[in-house]
Amino acid sequence: MDALMVRLFNTIDETNMAWVIAADQTLRKAFGAALIDLVPSYTTLLVHYDCQQVTHTNALQLIHKALSGLTPVDTQAGELHDIPVWYDESVGPELPMVAKRAGISVDELIKQHCNHDYCVFALGFAPGYGFMGLVDEALATPRLKTPRRKVAAGSVGIADRQTAIYPLLSPGGWNILGRTNVPLFEYAKRGDPLFRPGDKVRFRAISRAEFEADGGDTTPMEERP
Repeated sequence: MDALMVRLFNTIDETNMAWVIAADQTLRKAFGAALIDLVPSYTTLLVHYDCQQVTHTNALQLIHKALSGLTPVDTQAGELHDIPVWYDESVGPELPMVAKRAGISVDELIKQHCNHDYCVFALGFAPGYGFMGLVDEALATPRLKTPRRKVAAGSVGIADRQTAIYPLLSPGGWNILGRTNVPLFEYAKRGDPLFRPGDKVRFRAISRAEFEADGGDTTPMEERP
């Protein structure tokens, strides 16, 4: 065995991240060169280690020792990302449905989606794809019953109480509200995703003219689920 799952919580909550990031930092120091990878998530951390350097028993001992007396980190340490979004039914086909489900207007839906700093819980699904939350309960909307085969890069969506941005053209079943032109993963330029677990994301509504001026692709989302 060369990996162990460390569970810190049983439910998803934004306050978890102060502890998850603290555990991430502490375990990286504890394993040192024997650590291959460490993947933080909503409630857990996956510790992938070199079994040639550390035995399973020793790995358990390292984890228990490192996490005894753990204290949360300052949640303000993560970076705050301002993400401009063009909210429009042509690129956000679920805007009317999500608004109707919440019993509010589309304008109010956009205002509420932008009225919160979302915590990046985890990265996955595609390079740079950050799972963020928590969306206000009134806006929570189940995933589409039939996922799309193609979701445009930059699409901003909601699924249950999470929100996210598709970094690449890909399949997807989230409710799409709009589109951003902010690149989330440019390996050739940065080598790293824009978001990291523990970061915060704030969405900001912009006009079509602003979106186009920034080089945004206004091609409508043609394929419906």
